[in-house]
Amino acid sequence: MEDIKIDEIMDVVKDVVSDKEKCKGVLIPTLHRIQTENGYLPAAELEGLSGKISVPLAEIYSVASFYRQFHFNPRGKNIVRVCTGTACHVRGASKVLSAMEEEFGVKSGETTGDLKVTLETVGCVGCCGLAPVVTVNEDVVGTVGPKKLKGIIKAINEGEDHGQN
Repeated sequence: MEDIKIDEIMDVVKDVVSDKEKCKGVLIPTLHRIQTENGYLPAAELEGLSGKISVPLAEIYSVASFYRQFHFNPRGKNIVRVCTGTACHVRGASKVLSAMEEEFGVKSGETTGDLKVTLETVGCVGCCGLAPVVTVNEDVVGTVGPKKLKGIIKAINEGEDHGQN
């Protein structure tokens, strides 16, 4: 078998891939970088990006909104996710979510005005045996009953570490 040289491949690719497609190719990594620097995707940054890479703003929003990891609004210091999968639902996830919503004054998908908490639901954390489950900044807290729920809320309000299992 004949060795294929990278230069030959690049010659073929440059004839096949347009400059516009090259610009689209940098879109997702650039969105990641913008979000890393800002914590979310500010509209002004996306407008600037659109001009720089000649991709319509609507297309940038379409791509970014497709992926759940991109966010268009500032996020809280604490990302609290309540699992609403079947096992968690059966074991009281809705009560946990309601208590969190009441305590922090936000609904699922919202962030508190002081940017302390973003409250979300997730379909499954993968810890069904510990249901109901909450994650706080990626730390899993399982078998959340009233006492543990109060501890989670207290830790968030006091800015403590949340590594309680």
